[in-house]
Amino acid sequence: MVAFAGYSMPIHYTEGIIEEHLHTRSCAGLFDVSHMGQLVISGKGVTQGLEKLMPIDLEQLAVNQQTYSLLTTEQGGILDDLIITRWDHECFFIVVNAACKQQDINHFRQHLPSAEIKVLDQQSLLALQGPKAKQVMAALAPEANKLLFMQGCSVSIEGIRCYITRSGYTGEDGFEISVASQHCARLAERLLADKKVRWIGLGARDSLRLEAGLCLYGHDMDQQTSPVEANLLWSISKSRRTGGSKQGGFLGADIILAHADKGAGRKRVGFVVEGRAPVREGAEIVDNTGAVIGVITSGGFSPSLQKPIAMGYVATAFSAVGTELKALVRGKPRTITLSPMPLVPQSYYRG
Repeated sequence: MVAFAGYSMPIHYTEGIIEEHLHTRSCAGLFDVSHMGQLVISGKGVTQGLEKLMPIDLEQLAVNQQTYSLLTTEQGGILDDLIITRWDHECFFIVVNAACKQQDINHFRQHLPSAEIKVLDQQSLLALQGPKAKQVMAALAPEANKLLFMQGCSVSIEGIRCYITRSGYTGEDGFEISVASQHCARLAERLLADKKVRWIGLGARDSLRLEAGLCLYGHDMDQQTSPVEANLLWSISKSRRTGGSKQGGFLGADIILAHADKGAGRKRVGFVVEGRAPVREGAEIVDNTGAVIGVITSGGFSPSLQKPIAMGYVATAFSAVGTELKALVRGKPRTITLSPMPLVPQSYYRG
């Protein structure tokens, strides 16, 4: 157990990180992610208010549809990344990162003074992830099993009211279950009663998301990183980009759209590492002359690929897939090769 964002969190359970990782890829893993922040923001004009804080077209989001988005800063950086779900015409359910929870709440309150902001601090969050998650869910909540990727619904599981969405931090098909904290342990025990399900800790959660090419806030993106540098241009709705029907209008839009239109000086990329030892966050990346052209932001051993992998930032001129570079590990160069992301194919259920 380790301290994280005010919680005690398990790095792994009895089987260890590699076994937990492989079980999630082949079967179904259960993650306790109750440390994440859950909010409901509602009120007249809240849709337009939220569009000033994140570069997405919320008006086009259907009820019970969700999307990944970013809270941007006036300087064009990323304050946090989040998942936002439309619950009603002017009502949105938002899940934010644990370490950014209070900062984000303050940000919403500052910029949306007339909105009702309800912090769901009596709600817990479980995530059931993996190719057999749908079989587990089909037995407990058939209506949830009909969801497509990035959809949600309210259901009852053996008398426990839940709001379930279908997305995932692992790259696998999976479900996120928001449930009253008083019922969370009972629901977890019910899920674990299925032999296909095992507890998964933070260690495998990190290695799974790294294989899936997903950013970890505070490591792969921060307030000094623009969405374009972070290779997250896809998260900016086309209508909010240059020439779109709702161009700009969000914090830092001029800087971010300039990056999108003219290019940024650096870019987040994925790597496969030569040898067996991983390269870790903070390792400098150099070209064949020894000049520093980037830095590793996440790195570890991939249980699925049986080799070390990493993500990091390099000068855009060096960002082509297949480019060979070096990462300096304790002063010694290690060969790293740019690889397409995700490094392990994603398996979201799109119908």
